[in-house]
Amino acid sequence: MKAQQGFTLIELVVVIIILGILAVTAAPKFINLQGDARVSALAGMQAALKGANSLVYSKAAIAGKEKAATETVDIGAANDVNIEFGYISADIQSLVDALGAEFDDFNNQTGNGDWLIVQFGTIQGSAASVAIWQRGAPSPFDGEPTDSCVLIYKSASEEGKLPSYDIETDPSKC
Repeated sequence: MKAQQGFTLIELVVVIIILGILAVTAAPKFINLQGDARVSALAGMQAALKGANSLVYSKAAIAGKEKAATETVDIGAANDVNIEFGYISADIQSLVDALGAEFDDFNNQTGNGDWLIVQFGTIQGSAASVAIWQRGAPSPFDGEPTDSCVLIYKSASEEGKLPSYDIETDPSKC
């Protein structure tokens, strides 16, 4: 009689099924599609804000308001946009008007916007910073600040200075 060598077909199928189940459960941990998508969405919001700021500054320069510490400019939206040194002020209403995006105030989440926004910090009575993040993403106010996926917009603080658009994120924690 000859000794059996190798695997039976049933054993091979069982091992392949087990490996498939392990791969399906482990793949999302390594691929992290959701975190990468959130970082990309933040980059898109950053680009939209930079583009809107470029247009607002152009309107302010045409109107001769680009050197004023605080002013308003008409951009054709429902409301005039508050500006600081020609750039969009870091306040919720100005960003809503300039971007035409649907934001929910983090402190009063009554809408169904895709983005949450909160205003914080002041410089000489005007808004200094606004944090913007996607609904469902880790908030900059939950846990450690490094665990969040957030865009921090800081308005221009003096003539000749640009506003800042900082994405603070760790894609593995988004």
